[in-house]
Amino acid sequence: MCGIVGIFAYSPVNQALYDALLVLQHRGQDAAGIVTYDGNRLHLRKDNGLARDVFQQRHMVDLQGNVGIGHVRYPTAGCSSSAEAQPFYVNSPYGITLAHNGNLTNANALKELLYREDRRHINTSSDSEILLNVFAHQLQQQMQGEITPEDVFAAVAAVHHRCRGGYAVVVMILGHGLLAFRDPYGIRPVIYGVRENEQGEKEYMVASESVALDALGFQRVRDLAPGEALFVDMHGVLHTRQCAAETVHSPCIFEFVYFARPDSVIDNIFVHKARSRMGAALARKIKREWQTYDIDAVIPIPDTSRTAALELANELGIKYTEGFIKNRYIGRTFIMPGQKARKKSVRQKLNAIDSEFKGKNVLLVDDSIVRGTTSAQIVQMARDAGARQVYFASAAPPVRYPNVYGIDMPAASELVAHGRSVEEVCRWIGADRLIYQDLEDLIEAVRKRDKSQVNRFDTSVFDGCYVTGDVTEEYLNQLERLRCDAVRQQPNGQFGDVIDIHNNV
Repeated sequence: MCGIVGIFAYSPVNQALYDALLVLQHRGQDAAGIVTYDGNRLHLRKDNGLARDVFQQRHMVDLQGNVGIGHVRYPTAGCSSSAEAQPFYVNSPYGITLAHNGNLTNANALKELLYREDRRHINTSSDSEILLNVFAHQLQQQMQGEITPEDVFAAVAAVHHRCRGGYAVVVMILGHGLLAFRDPYGIRPVIYGVRENEQGEKEYMVASESVALDALGFQRVRDLAPGEALFVDMHGVLHTRQCAAETVHSPCIFEFVYFARPDSVIDNIFVHKARSRMGAALARKIKREWQTYDIDAVIPIPDTSRTAALELANELGIKYTEGFIKNRYIGRTFIMPGQKARKKSVRQKLNAIDSEFKGKNVLLVDDSIVRGTTSAQIVQMARDAGARQVYFASAAPPVRYPNVYGIDMPAASELVAHGRSVEEVCRWIGADRLIYQDLEDLIEAVRKRDKSQVNRFDTSVFDGCYVTGDVTEEYLNQLERLRCDAVRQQPNGQFGDVIDIHNNV
């Protein structure tokens, strides 16, 4: 998962882009990058690490210009030490730079066609560079002179025709404008907003989540529709166009379960309210299937499960309490590379408050269970703190299949629920009882029928049904080889010098 942002303004955007990346940092902690355009030159700074570490004062000073894009990343496959920080840049036509959230499922075929037919060389293993070159080639094919919005939208339509998978993209075409577009299924989120400066001029911003708009004082306008493109030309005129022939609105449901911030609004669905409804639905399942529950306290696993856990406790009439203290200076375990690093991080990340566990039957609530290693350690922590019985509830159904649309979820063989029953998972994590959310209840909890235009959700991690319809067994086997921890921990080269078009380091 990654975070993207783009801003068109009439004053320097370097600080605004940086602030937006801080807000979106939860979407990726592997690398960060910003590129700006000052009317003459492109200024780029990117490197591995958190945004606060990548951008120092000397970098910010050099990021000049009133238009720019930014990106925070964690890898969709492979080792976190890879040299694939974004944005990417290609110099023809005019100079184009791109940042991308998602994953192309036909990246290998596209890479071969780009070399053989389009005469374009791909220098990394990133599908984002492939996407950039596909767009650049299609734009060049459309041009009859100066670029027009029609040319841009025609190029996006051609991208939709050639590319498969999930993608939300922000692009800067030097001297021509800022572009954003979303895949025909709307799998990955992108939203835009507007604000007026002191002179009454309209400035525009696109981002992965609405919280970035809120933080910078932009009024939320709406999410881009599946297949839609937005283009702000250099005169500040906004153009939008539906660029896909067929669309089926199918956002990734895992955004609402785990990735998005609770204060975000995605496709007119408030993430906080969706998670609250997840907790209520889970409580109703407990009432149906476990009528004699003997739970003394409901305890969330910080942070993303708090909303669901609180509503679950209220619905059951059971005490809600905080039993774990989180060290906020440790990264999200789910996106840390290598099993050894994950195991080491859990005890550093969480510490149990013994008085909340001693002699009690506790229900631990988490947003989901992926590998199960973290859940097992947390269950053991509760026992070590003196809990009499440790029950575990997941606000999501069993995660049994890998994600192919931009989440670096483990290989199927590393998913604890893959090939195991609920009872077997329960024994694996060491709990006395395990309760999973039902998929139908999860969908109903996230869907907001009165305002959301969502047709369906991508629930492939739970049911193995991939909405784009092009994911084969061969593709999944290849993904298994790429994503297994044994491969991740192999040396993958050094990042090397920071790429900077004007030695802006």
